[in-house]
Amino acid sequence: MDLRLLKSFVAVYEEKNITLAAERCFVSQPSISNAIKQLEEELNTSLFIRHKKGVNLTDEAHHLYPLAIRLLHDVQKLPSLFQERNQCLPIKLATFPDISQSELAKLLAKLAKHAPSLLIELVDHNADYDARISLDMFQQEDEIFSPLWEEDYVLCMLPDHPLANQDAVDLNQLHQHDFIECPPCEAHQQTVGLLACDGLAVNLVAKAEHKTQVMHLAQAGVGISFLPTGVLEASNMLVTKALNGPRMFRRIGLCYPTNTSLNPALQLVLKTLNRN
Repeated sequence: MDLRLLKSFVAVYEEKNITLAAERCFVSQPSISNAIKQLEEELNTSLFIRHKKGVNLTDEAHHLYPLAIRLLHDVQKLPSLFQERNQCLPIKLATFPDISQSELAKLLAKLAKHAPSLLIELVDHNADYDARISLDMFQQEDEIFSPLWEEDYVLCMLPDHPLANQDAVDLNQLHQHDFIECPPCEAHQQTVGLLACDGLAVNLVAKAEHKTQVMHLAQAGVGISFLPTGVLEASNMLVTKALNGPRMFRRIGLCYPTNTSLNPALQLVLKTLNRN
């Protein structure tokens, strides 16, 4: 359908007069009349009842008017929609699965609220990225680490485990308990080291590369382990116990390169995340 027909219809509807509608549209009166006639033929209905002083509106005209207004308004918005899209600032943020999903959601919600011009693309941690959400221990030499949140390590086990009835667990009580190890984890290495200093040891029964894999093994009853609170958000099968001793935690932040100038999107991300 020719949109000019709808524009002519709206003009006649609002002016209730063919002559005034023609003046408003800067066309001749016959042009307006022909446009209305063509529209009525396409819709197979009568929109106006013509008389000497102007036109009367039919029920069909009343029904069509809001639809025509909405359609013309949407068509007018099309150029600005693509202009806004062209003005978006694309950024690739790399993440990894073993972090708090609730904290990540808060971060993304903050960016969406305070930096709506960002066009965020989440990618895997080993893909090409502009910045990545990672642990401070994985910060590279050519990166800046901007802290975002912390996650405490807690001892986790199934509810029927002998240690599950205690409010807190002493380090020496871990002696000879079946333990699931995550070799890259500083908390695990620290625990094993502290036990060794006292001539104690856990019984290493399984290993896993990622924290989520450790959680799956613990849920299967293979053994106990330390996991960060962020990972445990995904589990309702395990109970957690504090360990009497030094606090063990990990720090999550945004890593971005130092050897290149920051693109506008990354600058906006940093400004937004530093916002109180």
